[in-house]
Amino acid sequence: MTTTMRVIALREHGGLDQLKLEQWPVPQPAAGQALVQVKACGLNYMDVFVLHGMPDLPTTMPRIPGGDVAGIVTDVGEGVPKHWIGKRVVLFPRFPEGGVLGEHGNGGLCEYIAVDQRQLIAIPDGVDFNEAAALPIAYGTSHRMLFTRGRIQEGEKVLVLGASGGVGVSCVQFAKMAGAEVIACTSSEEKGRKLRELGADHIVNYAEHPDFSKLVWAATGKKGVNVAVNFTGGDTWIPTQRCMAVNGRILTCGSTAGHICPIDVRYVWHREIEIIGSRAYLPSDIEACLDHVAARRIAPVIETVLPLERAAEGVGLLENRRIFGKVIVNP
Repeated sequence: MTTTMRVIALREHGGLDQLKLEQWPVPQPAAGQALVQVKACGLNYMDVFVLHGMPDLPTTMPRIPGGDVAGIVTDVGEGVPKHWIGKRVVLFPRFPEGGVLGEHGNGGLCEYIAVDQRQLIAIPDGVDFNEAAALPIAYGTSHRMLFTRGRIQEGEKVLVLGASGGVGVSCVQFAKMAGAEVIACTSSEEKGRKLRELGADHIVNYAEHPDFSKLVWAATGKKGVNVAVNFTGGDTWIPTQRCMAVNGRILTCGSTAGHICPIDVRYVWHREIEIIGSRAYLPSDIEACLDHVAARRIAPVIETVLPLERAAEGVGLLENRRIFGKVIVNP
C-alpha cells in the first residue's frame, strides 16, 4: 500500500491560491477508527468560510477542507469490526467530540482519511460515490428541516428563499417529493429555468423584485404560504412574514445574509406564525437521503465534477455564486 497521498492543504487564510496540492503521509487508523479511500468529496459554502477565516472560529493549520466524503474502507484500527473493510461508505460529517469535517478537523480533499467508526454510514446499492458525497450536509440539513422539524405535508404551499444553492435546491426537491406546491426565489432567469426543471411551480427573481412578498402573495391567491424556508436572514425576515398564511411555519437553518433580523411581531400573533429552528442533521437524515436516492425518488443535483488538483476552482465557483447544486471533487 502507498505511504503518501495527495491532499489539498490550507496553511493560511486568504484567496484561492492558498489551496495548494501537497503530498502528505497516509494516516493510520487508530483504535476505534477506519481508514477510508476517498472517492468523492462534496464542497459546501463552509469551505469558503474556512478559506477566508471567521473571527469567531479559529482554524488550526494546516487544514484539509471538504465536509462531504464518500469512499471505500480499506483498513480498520483496533476495536472496529473487520466487516467494514471493503464497504462503500459516506461519512457523517460531525466528529463525535464535536465539530465538522474540513472545518474543525481535516476533511475529504485528499486520497485517504482516518475517521471514527461512528461516522461510517453504508452506501446502499444504486447510489454512486458522487451522489453519496452530494448528500450529507446540504440534503441532510434540508431533510431534517423540512420533515423532522417542519412537518411538511402534501398539498401545502412552500416558499424557498435562496433556492439555487445546495440547501435551497434540495429543499425544492424534497418539497416536490412530498407533494407540495413550491415557490422558489432566486437571483437570475437562468437559475429560475433550472428550478422549474426540478419541479418548482413558481419562480420569483428577487434581483428584479427585492420585495418578493408581493409576488409570493399574488402567486398564492392572496392566501400566503404554509411553509417558508429562510436561511438567508438579514433584511429578508419581514418580507418572509408577509408571505405567510395563518398557522404558517417559517423554517430556518442559517443566516447567510446576517444574524440580526428584524421581526414584525404583528405577523407572528395575527397569523399565528411558528418560527422553527433546525440546527443541522443526524445520521438518520443522511440514511433517509440515501434511501430516497436509491429508490430514485430524488436525484442530487450535481453541476460540476472536478479532479483534486482543480479543487480550488470548485471553491471559487461557490464563492462567486456561479453554481447551481453541488460541486464534487474526485481525488
